[in-house]
Amino acid sequence: MHYFTQLEHGGDKRSFARTRNNSESTRAPQNFDRKRQLSESQAETMNNSDCRINPRKLGTPRGESHAAVSTSCDRKNWNKPTRGRKKNVFEAYMSKEDVAAGLKRGELIQGPLRINPKKYHEAFIPSPDGIRDIFIDGVVARNRALNGDIVVVKLFPKEQWKVIKPDGSDKETEATHESDVPEELLGTCLPREPVKGNADSPDVIIEAQFDDNDAEDGQENSQNVLADDIKKLSMDTNEKELYHQQNLNLLVLSCDGRVKDAERGCALGAKQEDVSKVNNPRLLPEKFLQRTAKVVCILEKKHSRAATGFIKLLADKSSELFKKCVMFSPVDHRVPRAYVSLADCPPDFVNRPEDYSSTLFICRIVDWREDSNFAIGQMAKSLGQAGEIEPETEGILTEYGVDFSDFSQDVLECLPQSLPWAIPPSELANRRDLRKECIFTIDPSTARDLDDALSCKQLPDGNVEVGVHIADVSYFVLEGTALDQVASGRATSVYLVQKVIPMLPRLLCEELCSLNPMKDRLTFSVMWKMTPEGKILDEWFGRTVICSCVKLSYDHAQSMIENPNKVFASEELPPVSPQHPVDEIHQAVLNLHQIAKHLRKQRFIDGALRLDQLKLSFTLDKESGMPQGCYIYQYRDSNKLVEEFMLLANMAVAHQIYRSFPQQALLRRHPPPQTKMLNDLMEFCDQLGLEIDFSSAGALHKSLNEMFGADSYAEARKEVLTTMFSRPMQMALYFCAGVLEDETLFRHYALNVPLYTHFTSPIRRFADILVHRLLSASLGMGRPVRMRKEAIQKQSDHCNDRKMASKRVQELSADLFFAIFVRECGPLESEAMVMGVLNKAFDVLVLSFGVQKRIYCNALPLTGFRFENVGKKPELTLLWEPEPPEQEAAPQVKPTPVAPCISGFGAQLNCTDLVCRSVPLHSPLTRVSGLVQSGSQG
Repeated sequence: MHYFTQLEHGGDKRSFARTRNNSESTRAPQNFDRKRQLSESQAETMNNSDCRINPRKLGTPRGESHAAVSTSCDRKNWNKPTRGRKKNVFEAYMSKEDVAAGLKRGELIQGPLRINPKKYHEAFIPSPDGIRDIFIDGVVARNRALNGDIVVVKLFPKEQWKVIKPDGSDKETEATHESDVPEELLGTCLPREPVKGNADSPDVIIEAQFDDNDAEDGQENSQNVLADDIKKLSMDTNEKELYHQQNLNLLVLSCDGRVKDAERGCALGAKQEDVSKVNNPRLLPEKFLQRTAKVVCILEKKHSRAATGFIKLLADKSSELFKKCVMFSPVDHRVPRAYVSLADCPPDFVNRPEDYSSTLFICRIVDWREDSNFAIGQMAKSLGQAGEIEPETEGILTEYGVDFSDFSQDVLECLPQSLPWAIPPSELANRRDLRKECIFTIDPSTARDLDDALSCKQLPDGNVEVGVHIADVSYFVLEGTALDQVASGRATSVYLVQKVIPMLPRLLCEELCSLNPMKDRLTFSVMWKMTPEGKILDEWFGRTVICSCVKLSYDHAQSMIENPNKVFASEELPPVSPQHPVDEIHQAVLNLHQIAKHLRKQRFIDGALRLDQLKLSFTLDKESGMPQGCYIYQYRDSNKLVEEFMLLANMAVAHQIYRSFPQQALLRRHPPPQTKMLNDLMEFCDQLGLEIDFSSAGALHKSLNEMFGADSYAEARKEVLTTMFSRPMQMALYFCAGVLEDETLFRHYALNVPLYTHFTSPIRRFADILVHRLLSASLGMGRPVRMRKEAIQKQSDHCNDRKMASKRVQELSADLFFAIFVRECGPLESEAMVMGVLNKAFDVLVLSFGVQKRIYCNALPLTGFRFENVGKKPELTLLWEPEPPEQEAAPQVKPTPVAPCISGFGAQLNCTDLVCRSVPLHSPLTRVSGLVQSGSQG
């Protein structure tokens, strides 16, 4: 459905800081926060023994893995109740021995914990059968585990399992994931660090760059078409008559294609009644049940235990606690509130607490005892005012364990000390010299870390020689050095809107390894002899030295593609090496483009899948760094050109290292979609009458690209369904080939290839450095691989964790800048399309900005609303007061045959193709909480 939304900033800076708490919430139900926790006064009564606050120092320094932190399984019965001790809130953890035995017998299940960001009391772990996630209901059952932790759970008896109604109306209890879809699948683009503009240029364009990782799967609720399985609203005849007398406006949201008349939907504001009773789980087949469990052990504390939030005095001033500690309330509701020592707070906080009501603090959870509803925290630092870019950014980085500290002296001493550095003659003698070849880079105009270059040379026999040349970072990052250790710990560069947190020191990232124009640089190359149609005739791997002749931006390359006959003047391009005329470079770009088109076409014929999601980019003020504008990044032919050859190189290297080191090869796999979520999505599409073929990745890609017609909203419908289809997709993962016995598990679902790895971005990904070492050893050019398969798998797991954290940080950075943009420049009005209907809310995709938003009915200026299932199709009906005659109407969407404009009395909203009235939102559509205000109708 299409939905006009108007974005405004509202509320104080404290509410603004909660942008990272509920990404899809316009406003949660009013009683949501009251359900979350006890009041401070209640807590003080129940937790009086907690006054002995003694925060201990964390054992994990900034940026280091939490894998080494002692597990909670060692603490069985460490705090057994004794006489006088209050009753425990949580169960004691099982011992390591009992956990190991239980896992071996199949009585216990382990997996990563995922807490629903929209409903903090719901958590899940994947089921070993891959069908339906195991549900962990409530904070007590979660037993002090935090999001991302590796936990062990014990299933409850069957009579305590959750009933899933056969009519599909109870789909809300599904794992809700933060976005983490593979990059080859999504075509995700990484923003590069901006370069401050010149004096005559007011803006800095933050350009996105193709990231050849996998389309790291975006998983969320199965389709957000959720229903209340017990209650629904009804209305008797008298109420219907009253409705007609009041002449209320009506709006119906549903997921079928039929138009509802206003009279049928007028039954709003009525008392809710139970229309069904919960069935006995013992009498139902397991396909209608969701297993429930409780956490009995935390095997690995993956969560950083750090959070940003606010502090306030306790309510009971006469209590012992009031004199010793304050309450820390995290922005993220999935993290517990915590007592922190008053001694760690600002000196004047007790006397002037209001001065700090909008100040963000970082707190680290250091303990959470069995007998306490609240954790014990240690105040790390004050960040500054909520809603400002730098304090919010530092909070995001800290929460996700990103090491943004300066590199130590030990690390810097691993770099070349004699500058300017030159390639030693002995090294030149061991490499293939390509410095006279026409080789160039294509990157965002603001990119500084140029780690890949391309070449395309016409051969006398009519074929071409194509080269992918990647910075030889492994030459500088030697195994076992301090530089190697810090790079492996960081594992990835982290791209924020306004800057980059580099994996390596900038001397390497931006100078010695970066393939800057007209500079001799060490590279690792993959070269192919190809036909003009992209058929590979020969392949070569080797260490090389190149000298890039020009740094092209995507815009430059795109202009060359779009103007094949144009003669480009030198001033239209960046500085070009005098050894290579512009027309030679232009022809090489055109040749690469033609080959890339053939390669791309063949990939999709062979069954690849691509889900292109909308990507938001920003323009920044060169002085203040504040966002001046935002736009959807355009993925064009120049991006596709680079993508195809990066994919080709990664696949070629994967085969080479696996042939040479079948036990040690570091590869990347992408499992098929989650069965349960995919089945739900198939059912949902069937309800909407959408003929989508889910039989394979290629079939799904073909369906998405062929079924939407050519009307003005076809592309919008495709965007909505693309977002939905990303949810069942699993994460792509690094792994060591020696730890998986079944080769069928090596496959990459989205690319539909048997082997894949990452080779092309060693400046920003440590996995690529390991792959370079393996490739070098396979060619007899480097040291033998000393790492055992267990060590490679451990590093792979760490790279997976840091990649997920990096992606989340990148998303939150964009959320932050978008929120600030709306605050400074709003209100903004945009079309949106309804993605799903819930019992008290509906989800929309805002097309102009590519952001998703959940809009709660109780936050709209409605006189009532009703949810019901018509068969299996959820339907939400809204009522609002008629407009005053003098109110000026908002612009209306041009009607289409399947998307009628709302004219004032009502229409039906079909999922993915209906128009809604204009509603100004009191906050941005990303992570800012706030109220939805009334507005003109369109």
